[in-house]
Amino acid sequence: MPGRTLPVISLSELQAHTTKSSCYVTHGEKVFDITSFLEDHPGGGDLILEYAGRDVTEIMKDEISHTHSEAAYEVLDDHLVGFLEPNSSFVATKRATHNGDSQTLASLQDDSEIPQTGDVPSRVEPLRISGEVTDYPSIDTDATLDYRTHRFLDLNRPLLMQVWNGGFSKEFYLAQVHRPRHYKVGGSASLFGNFLEPLSKTPWWVIPTIWLPPVIYGTYLSRDGLSNWAQVACFWLVGLAIWTVVEYGLHRCLFHVDKLCSLSQLNDRILTKNRHMPDNRVAITLHFLLHGIHHYLPMDRLRLVMPPALFVVLAIPFWELAHVVFFWNWYAAVAAFSGGIFGYICYDVTHYSLHHRTLPAYYRKLKRYHLQHHFQDYQNGFGVTNRFWDRVFGTELALSAE
Repeated sequence: MPGRTLPVISLSELQAHTTKSSCYVTHGEKVFDITSFLEDHPGGGDLILEYAGRDVTEIMKDEISHTHSEAAYEVLDDHLVGFLEPNSSFVATKRATHNGDSQTLASLQDDSEIPQTGDVPSRVEPLRISGEVTDYPSIDTDATLDYRTHRFLDLNRPLLMQVWNGGFSKEFYLAQVHRPRHYKVGGSASLFGNFLEPLSKTPWWVIPTIWLPPVIYGTYLSRDGLSNWAQVACFWLVGLAIWTVVEYGLHRCLFHVDKLCSLSQLNDRILTKNRHMPDNRVAITLHFLLHGIHHYLPMDRLRLVMPPALFVVLAIPFWELAHVVFFWNWYAAVAAFSGGIFGYICYDVTHYSLHHRTLPAYYRKLKRYHLQHHFQDYQNGFGVTNRFWDRVFGTELALSAE
């Protein structure tokens, strides 16, 4: 990899880049151009602009409001554009203290600094940081450097067959897939690389567009076999309540089968003691398709909601279940199923919003909670629309303000 020659930037030049059209920040003596991420930043571009032309060292490690994950520090250098001039008092008083921030231009130019194997520690823990995470990483991962460093997946090539043919052990795969990357702003990494690619991408608005009409129709139809609308509402709300359990169960027991553990293992984080996910490429590839890709690329806008084809496959058993539970009245089962599908719509739209929308107070708390799941402890915090079942089953994550 050829070395990069980066300019020395004066303090006055830095102060000239403090707008939406050109936004620079510093981290110690390093200068970063993050203009392209203002629109995509989950917390909103205004949050970044508050620190335009300023050093972000303290706010990035602040334990109360803006602690950032280790992954965010790893990818920050991808947008390095220069260094502040050495005699700047701004640099002298803001030397970066985060691990790895003493990296020099010489080390950026030296390939020998880059590990050539994807070494896996003998004991792998969920990605945890001190304090609380309040934002998603928004700096593009340097795909070439990431692959050279970790020997996992090359974001420049279709991902699925890399997972299938990678020969990864379960331990190595889980260690890597839970270290978030950030693909090119506004884009989606290629999964299949062929005609199947569109099936893996779903804009959030497709979910209510496709599924709200059946919910409305099913609710209306159920009235034909029930006494009144109050009875319809009762069964509908029961179905909605059942969905909250299903939401928790799917996330914990299917999407996170890699961390599914018995009650005796709830406080044990050692992957080698978990036997629920087989250590073979079939299981690893299925895990990646179901949920691993979301933890690997959490800001992919088109892979935050469930593709309709997959939802149909998962919904059929629940249609049957509704008619088993409410066996005495077909219309009651339809009402409950309609309420459950409405719960699913709320789940998917909420999930997208937690990643990509500025939210009111209640949802900001949910966003913080979901951030902890992604960047602090993916073994807990499975609720997306609510935290109730996390409390019931002992998997709740504590937020620092509580």
